[in-house]
Amino acid sequence: MLVSMLIVNPNIATDRTIPVSVLVPGSVHRTGTAVTTLGGKGVNVARIARAFGHRAIVVTFLPASSAAQLRQLAGAEQAELAGVPVPGTARAASILLEGSGRVTVLNEPGPPREAGEWRELLAEIERRAPGQQSLVCSGSLPPGSPADAYAQVVAIGQRAGLRTVVDAAGQALAGALPAHPDVVSPNLAEAESLLHGPAVEGVEPDGADIVRRAADAARGLVARGARRAIVSAGSHGAAFSDAARTVFCPAPKVTVVSPIGAGDSLVGGLVHALEDGQDWPAAVGYAIAVASASCEQELAGGLDVARAAALALQAESAVQADQAPGVR
Repeated sequence: MLVSMLIVNPNIATDRTIPVSVLVPGSVHRTGTAVTTLGGKGVNVARIARAFGHRAIVVTFLPASSAAQLRQLAGAEQAELAGVPVPGTARAASILLEGSGRVTVLNEPGPPREAGEWRELLAEIERRAPGQQSLVCSGSLPPGSPADAYAQVVAIGQRAGLRTVVDAAGQALAGALPAHPDVVSPNLAEAESLLHGPAVEGVEPDGADIVRRAADAARGLVARGARRAIVSAGSHGAAFSDAARTVFCPAPKVTVVSPIGAGDSLVGGLVHALEDGQDWPAAVGYAIAVASASCEQELAGGLDVARAAALALQAESAVQADQAPGVR
């Protein structure tokens, strides 16, 4: 059966990936050839869905000055874009990829959006929701967006009987929790910033007791309203929590080319696993394998499905063997 998901990615972008041997702040660099692709967290989720043969429609604001470029980039990878035409220019993200694998990301905020434009986008989502299996809210909100924007999207999904997933941070995530989405999936820095106050957002978490911190953060998000929470901790793995249990799923070891989009790949892998009939802990382990496999690709959301399947066997064994200390 063809699984179809609706992905709400209101702050669409173009990604410019720039290879550089070593990034030295304050210096002039000679880089490799930059590659421009369609960008945004939801775009990466859609890439994973297509890799598994699923249909994924990305619903977004389509800024007029960038609409032709966005549609051209979407067409180049057979991505489906839908949404509301609006004034302005799409934001750009610069991804500086060093030879060591270290990544620096510069994210622009995107053009501001007005209440009337949001009403149009919500109407478009409601129109497209029937017949889908999952509704994913992915990424940041444009400036001027309502604080409860994703809560309104989740409510549309619930009325249509869809599984609702929110992968966001900050106020976008906080505003969604009262709507009780089926699962939220921030990374550790994003979760701890929401629960305990601002923290520096990094690609790879460090510090002592990461397993306990991820588990505590997952439980904290459930206490705030999520039905389930997955808190990813980079190469360490991810914690999953619901009302009954908390499990830490370690990540398989891979050679990292780029970690950008790994969290988005986790969401795509999770939806695939759930639609394939796996229960939640098993689906989380599978999703971590998909995220790990995506780190071996330069393109965010890129995936070798066979490689993900091989890594999933390792993840499944690790989850079934034992729960990590401090996690119940």
